[in-house]
Amino acid sequence: MLELRPVCEHCGKALPPDSDEARICSFECTFCSACVDGCLANVCPNCGGGFERRPVRPSGLREKYPAVARELRKPVDPVAFAELTARFATVDPRRR
Repeated sequence: MLELRPVCEHCGKALPPDSDEARICSFECTFCSACVDGCLANVCPNCGGGFERRPVRPSGLREKYPAVARELRKPVDPVAFAELTARFATVDPRRR
């Protein structure tokens, strides 16, 4: 089951369970759409994969299956991330 992490790992923007702005990679690294489209160039800084829109958990199930409360913050170092971006930004995520 998805954790529905509450904030963008890079900028800390709130991403509640019903957010349309949450993006995740296949490992559930969670970022906001602005960071994914901007500084990350659709390249996950943790695994190199691409991002997809995070599904929204139906409101009727959020009490039984709540989102995680802990915030995971790992702001991206643009200098260290530049090599990964250069390698993968123009490669389709399915071919990385």
